[in-house]
Amino acid sequence: MTVTQAPDEKPPVPVSGQPANGHPAEPDAKSHAVSGHTIDAFHNGGFFLVQPSDAGHRAGMDAMLLAATVPDGARGLLADLGAGAGAAGLAAINRLPDLSADLIERAPVMADCARRSLALEENAHLAARARVIEADVSLQGKLRRDAGLADYAYDYVILNPPFNSAADRKTPDPLKAEAHAMENGDLFERWLRTAAAILKPGGQVSVIARPESMAEILVALGNRFGGVEVTPLVPRQTDDAIRILVTAIKGSRARMSLRDRLLVHEGAGHGFSARMNDLANGRAAFPRRMKSRPPKQR
Repeated sequence: MTVTQAPDEKPPVPVSGQPANGHPAEPDAKSHAVSGHTIDAFHNGGFFLVQPSDAGHRAGMDAMLLAATVPDGARGLLADLGAGAGAAGLAAINRLPDLSADLIERAPVMADCARRSLALEENAHLAARARVIEADVSLQGKLRRDAGLADYAYDYVILNPPFNSAADRKTPDPLKAEAHAMENGDLFERWLRTAAAILKPGGQVSVIARPESMAEILVALGNRFGGVEVTPLVPRQTDDAIRILVTAIKGSRARMSLRDRLLVHEGAGHGFSARMNDLANGRAAFPRRMKSRPPKQR
């Protein structure tokens, strides 16, 4: 595989799904398109991702930050719901050698990209610790279990759902539209219901979304999760938040916490702040501040 360095052009605000353009939040480098795909390097070449070159969602900052919410030392099994080509799940296990991941994706094209990614020679160190499950995240009960998402099977769940409103202007690319826009108004309820069903008691769920989705997320977390921590993601000192990172613990009774913001940029130019650069490139975690209480005994 030949990988060439991406041009050093940096957009002012990184947004998931935009082309790489060399921004540290996006793939570190990319190959020329081959049969409609590129092979993109993340974590400074720590792992590689096969992605559609001209269709669908292309992974970037959102996926890397979501992976960073899994704490250092994490072990066991992680579920990446709506995994796309597998960026967030692979980023987590690339940083955490005792963690394995199930990459759960409904779209056959993206699930195929995830399988191709695991087959890359450059990802040989990850292939034994990851598998792809082609399934609809919103399945319930026996249908969900038959699809491979067993009850109480996971220690961590991460999700980067299609959080754009259905009323937003849609892309003409149907695959990208499916990855970006909600089909209906109860998306967070359906996805977090699944997260609660497949997590072990005391397991952690992490979500990245737009700030306007916070109320829906909190309602969906409901009595299933506690110890909710919300962190705004802010481009610069005086900007409004463009994303929120939400983590919570299944069965916890701890109160909600609103954490200090994460700054994407500091100083002149469009480069990452030192902290954001470490998070996006797998050199640091973004752990929870609260220690969760034991879940209630039934």
